[in-house]
Amino acid sequence: MTKLTLGSYPHLLGFEQLERLLERTAKSGNEGYPPFNIEQTSKGAYRITLAVAGFREQDLAITVEDRQLVIRGRQQDDLGDRVFLHRGIAARQFQRSFVLADGVEVGEAIMENGLLHVDLTLLRPETVVQTIQIKKG
Repeated sequence: MTKLTLGSYPHLLGFEQLERLLERTAKSGNEGYPPFNIEQTSKGAYRITLAVAGFREQDLAITVEDRQLVIRGRQQDDLGDRVFLHRGIAARQFQRSFVLADGVEVGEAIMENGLLHVDLTLLRPETVVQTIQIKKG
């Protein structure tokens, strides 16, 4: 069976990065923790909200790596002198990744009532019309 790639189509020049983007998105996984929402807050503005109850601001890290928003959480399991009769709330860690399109800027992050809000803005580039001069050979 032959694998079709975007490079196989002569009219799609320079779109190899789109193929890599689709592969990376497929590999990001469908883990269910923590749950999240993505909402459009206005035209060209979005907000990702993650339910991170039990995490403090210093337990969370937000980075942008190669057009990929990565949100990591790591709780410290400080038992101290505590004795649990039942332990149903475990200290867990997570990593959530969101692939960002060109022109998407990550704005501020706000922690509120156990929810982490990350604001995104889509900057639309101006349309450029370019005339190419033809030279004699």
